[in-house]
Amino acid sequence: MSGSRHKARIAAIQALYQWELTEQPPEAIEDHFLYEHDLGEADQAWFHELVRQVPLHLHELDDHLMPYLGREMDSVDPVEQAILRLGAYELRFHEEIPYRVILDEAIRLAKTFGSENSYRFVNGVLDRVAAKLRAQEVSRTTT
Repeated sequence: MSGSRHKARIAAIQALYQWELTEQPPEAIEDHFLYEHDLGEADQAWFHELVRQVPLHLHELDDHLMPYLGREMDSVDPVEQAILRLGAYELRFHEEIPYRVILDEAIRLAKTFGSENSYRFVNGVLDRVAAKLRAQEVSRTTT
């Protein structure tokens, strides 16, 4: 697990949470984070990609997540929304990252930022999204 990418994900979750609540343009939120927060050890290119690309692909990501939520996206906690969308983005667009790494990172983020049991919800949803988007990879690791 890359420490600099983990730090970028931490900052990206906070930025995506802010984006969800304020509806500010992702560029403005990214600029704010780069100016106000010390992202020195974070992979800034990864942070940039996540903050810009998750909102850009929002509808597609939500389409992958919705069948497994058991409720409308609006009723999902904004922190969990950010973590789920980030995980779905990595599953969909970064096949070079093993799906288990993506799930582990999402669980860590949910344990850090989410409510007491949100990591279970995040894990359950992203596990099913991975089974759909990465069917061959998942089947190789479960047999």
